[in-house]
Amino acid sequence: MTIIWGRNAVNEALKAGRDVDKVLIAEGTRPAGIVAEIVGAARSQGISVQYLDRRAIERLARTDKHQGVVAEVSEFEYATVDEILELAHKRGEYPFILILDTLQDPQNLGSLIRTAEAVGVHGIIIPKHRAVGVTPAVVKASGGAVEHLPVARVTNLSRAIEELKKQGVWVVGVDMEGDRAYDEADVNIPVAFVVGAEGKGISRLVKEKCDFLVNIPMRGHVASLNAAVAGSIVVYHAWRQRSRIKNP
Repeated sequence: MTIIWGRNAVNEALKAGRDVDKVLIAEGTRPAGIVAEIVGAARSQGISVQYLDRRAIERLARTDKHQGVVAEVSEFEYATVDEILELAHKRGEYPFILILDTLQDPQNLGSLIRTAEAVGVHGIIIPKHRAVGVTPAVVKASGGAVEHLPVARVTNLSRAIEELKKQGVWVVGVDMEGDRAYDEADVNIPVAFVVGAEGKGISRLVKEKCDFLVNIPMRGHVASLNAAVAGSIVVYHAWRQRSRIKNP
């Protein structure tokens, strides 16, 4: 079991049917709005709701950003790449995937999960080593969206990309060296976008596996965008483009 914290994170875990052992509320937390929704959902599912001193809640969450709500839940269950592809098939849509190359910042991963879920991405693929996984901080940063979006963690990202390409998925790297702007590429195809690590971008081996690279045109003094911002711009545009053209 592990601890997740934050009102949206706990609420979405309950909605998604994640195995929740108990919900813990800080004493003095106003029992209205989303807190009342959490308490009602927990009790309707037979889940224990306990009230603790706020300092005890902070010790459990290991942060003061818990919003007065934590929950003891099962460990996050990663999906497989095949399950992500199967989800696209079930929806009758071209695969729409986000690949994150060794992101380190939980806030960036959580933000990208939140955006990806909002625009209909079928799943996210992250490497098992040298990258942040789905931690409680990521769950909080995603606003609970991670409960509704498959995340696969693979040992070898380059090999996973090769397997996607064998399945007919085009792999597009988001990189300053891209030979076309992100909004000039036709992405109403089976597609996986690759976003690189903070400050480093896409690693050489992964970049070599991409079918092509796209850039985000910039006119200011800043040389690059935050990984979460760059990824969000590209997948949101892809969703807009894909939503205008019906998949076969």
